[in-house]
Amino acid sequence: MPLPLTLEQLLPPHLLAQCEHLSCSQETTLFLTGARPQWMYFVFEGEVVLERHGQNGEVANLQRCQTGFVGEASLTSVAYHCDARTTAPSKIVRIPIRALRQALKQDHGFAERWIQMLSNEVRRLRLQNERLSLPKVQSRILHLIATEGREGRYKLECSLKQLAKQLAVTHEALYRSLALLEKTGTITRDEIEISLK
Repeated sequence: MPLPLTLEQLLPPHLLAQCEHLSCSQETTLFLTGARPQWMYFVFEGEVVLERHGQNGEVANLQRCQTGFVGEASLTSVAYHCDARTTAPSKIVRIPIRALRQALKQDHGFAERWIQMLSNEVRRLRLQNERLSLPKVQSRILHLIATEGREGRYKLECSLKQLAKQLAVTHEALYRSLALLEKTGTITRDEIEISLK
């Protein structure tokens, strides 16, 4: 099975050869809090959430990932600081952490690409936090188009139900808000993109 282009462009050839494909069902546990990190995970289809459990049973959602790495902080940790599980059938690539650490020490070009990837992820997460702080669903939709779209167009790469999860709203609230934005002439949309008018 071919690897995602993102990984092929990022990882050196000897590390690509050590990647393993996983096809996971919904509710598959990838790692648990306290376990020793052995793998770095890259999600290219489906969804993985990172969760931390409190002493009273409460669950904090730290990250919801549909594309990209999860558990990057485990690269230099002696133990995972959260749990990771799939919330949908998912396709994942796992990379041995020991080999990844070694490659980062020995391959300066790869180390620079890794740093650039992490910088991009930090920027993306900051925008996501900014978006989720907006009180109105319509504001979150417009923010998404402005920050992650191109020239006023946001390409849908997931279902509207999955988009609602990304925006931390119910899918009903998302449908209503999209309909209102269309009715007021703010956006147009079809099955593949949402565009500003």
